[in-house]
Amino acid sequence: EACRQLRAWQDAGLATVPVSVNISAAEFRHHDFLEGVARILAETGLEPRWLELELTESSIMHDRAVAVEKLQAFRRLGVFLAIDDFGTGYSALEYLKHFQVDMLKIDRSFVQAAHLDREDEAIVRAIVTLAHSLNMRVTAEGVETADQHGFMQVCECDETQGYLFGH
Repeated sequence: EACRQLRAWQDAGLATVPVSVNISAAEFRHHDFLEGVARILAETGLEPRWLELELTESSIMHDRAVAVEKLQAFRRLGVFLAIDDFGTGYSALEYLKHFQVDMLKIDRSFVQAAHLDREDEAIVRAIVTLAHSLNMRVTAEGVETADQHGFMQVCECDETQGYLFGH
């Protein structure tokens, strides 16, 4: 539905923006998930670069070897990949280089007090530095105040999202 809607907006002449789709662990593990996404892109005529798949750490850490293969296949397809709620799962940092994702989305639990709490600040800064060193973009989730937004800008976070911008 997301691909169909974005394609309809494109056909209507509206500016194209990427569309993000949260993917459950069960969807990601399904044996023909990649083929299904490729089929939907072909059916709708949507360029893969406009589709962003958001996966949680736990969904890709379930079977790391299979996850690496699937993520690499999605990269070859041209789909944008993001790890959602980063920092709350149980991932090994060594796998970040193997997963080859485009973006890390910092979980709101770190964002909420990062401008006030030294430990949360250190975690946010470390995630941003790590991601940028691996050529990934970073989104801060759960931004609700101008102070939080300003702090994320100081940390050179690429994007912020949350109730500050809309419910």
